[in-house]
Amino acid sequence: MAFCLQGISLLTAPAHRLKRALRLFKLLHRTRQEVFKNDTRALEAARQKINEEFKNNQSETSEEKINELLKIASDVEVILRTSVIQAVHTDSDKILLLPRKDLLQDNIPYFDKPTKKHES
Repeated sequence: MAFCLQGISLLTAPAHRLKRALRLFKLLHRTRQEVFKNDTRALEAARQKINEEFKNNQSETSEEKINELLKIASDVEVILRTSVIQAVHTDSDKILLLPRKDLLQDNIPYFDKPTKKHES
């Protein structure tokens, strides 16, 4: 009996692809735990979705399709990590945003006409 992960048969998959799929699977779950911390409904929904997507594609054999699926999984992890902010209703008309430290960045102003750097 062969075990599969996102369309990569453990008996026939190149080691680098299998390793990448396992790494992405674990990374997605770690990111899910961080992004949806203290939100049991979101944690469970994300867990089910990640597991479902990997399971639904376990019989995929096309190398091109597998690479595409791995790219999608990687993109989803980046989007979760960089774009999702938790919010909590504090009142009927107020929401408290709870950004993670890794989302907070220095605000760099935009200039239509950048200034030239002077050489000294």
